[in-house]
Amino acid sequence: MNKLSPFHLAIPVSNLQAARTFYSSILNLEEGRSSDEWVDYNFFGHQLVIHYTPDPSKHASKDHSEVDGKQVPVPHFGIVLDWDLWHEFSDQLKEKKIKFEIEPHIRFKGKVGEQATMFFYDPSGNALEFKSFKDKNQIFAK
Repeated sequence: MNKLSPFHLAIPVSNLQAARTFYSSILNLEEGRSSDEWVDYNFFGHQLVIHYTPDPSKHASKDHSEVDGKQVPVPHFGIVLDWDLWHEFSDQLKEKKIKFEIEPHIRFKGKVGEQATMFFYDPSGNALEFKSFKDKNQIFAK
């Protein structure tokens, strides 16, 4: 697999301070540059920017798609973590009483692409997925 370049993702948030608390204190992301309208974060080596938008609901969707018997929020974003880090992060989120849209679980158990996954929303309704593959060679397997 080629070395990945960091991606840049900018998302709308309706309350900059609530989002800042969520991304800094709940997800423990390192904050970078900021202004009164936006904040940069180190999202596991990638650049995530939260931008204040008075009405992000006009950008949001509450659509879902069935994946392995669960209703997955669409759109969503997230990251593929190492197996042990995913479990550690999942435990930390449970301790912080995060409200999961889809509880941490194993998807496609015993099949190609078996993975640990969990979904939750930030305070502005942006859906996040954190996942991990026990066998990283199966990330793109058919």
